[in-house]
Amino acid sequence: MRAVVAVYTSRGNVEDLNKQFRKVLPDVRLINIVDDSVIPDIVAAGKVTPGVTKRLLHYFAAAESMRPDLILLTCSSAGEVVDLGRLTIDTVPLLRIDEPMAAEAVRSARRVGVLATLPTTLDPTVRLIRQQAARIGKEVEVVDGLAEGAYQILRQGQPERHDEMIIETAAKIAHRSDVFVLAQASMARVEDKIRERTGKPVLSSPEPCLLHIKSLFGK
Repeated sequence: MRAVVAVYTSRGNVEDLNKQFRKVLPDVRLINIVDDSVIPDIVAAGKVTPGVTKRLLHYFAAAESMRPDLILLTCSSAGEVVDLGRLTIDTVPLLRIDEPMAAEAVRSARRVGVLATLPTTLDPTVRLIRQQAARIGKEVEVVDGLAEGAYQILRQGQPERHDEMIIETAAKIAHRSDVFVLAQASMARVEDKIRERTGKPVLSSPEPCLLHIKSLFGK
């Protein structure tokens, strides 16, 4: 049986991704590594710290020792650590969850609106979009869509207000965007509402990622 090790930086994403994984890849084993201290550390520092980088590289090495067919980092804020991981993890493919989404966005549109609730997630996602565009030699305009304060509202136990702030941000930049990407996997639940409100295509990271893994495994 094929196996994937997923590394998480939040407990909130584990159940949702496991559910989608069972639907798309029912005959692939999913192994979960969770460290819910990572996001608070990144938010507090305003960046990926050396300590966070060291911990994630340790998890990648631990995952490699399990002999999976692929290692998946589910955190967009720390996604660029994957580039470092690929320098040392050479027996197993290492994938960041938002790579397939970013590739699809730049293939399908010239103006990409990036929606996020934290600058620490927005900035690496913007860089990823630009990297994917450069990889295929395409000029793409990236539109920043930071729903400022939404993350804090969610932490205060107001998920409905959090979702509305994201939708309102999307509406404000819809006239400058051909497609939206959701920088955080946890935002996938508002995908349909953003599409209804703006009339624009919306991409979230879990589905394109799992379909990409499925194609890699020849399924």
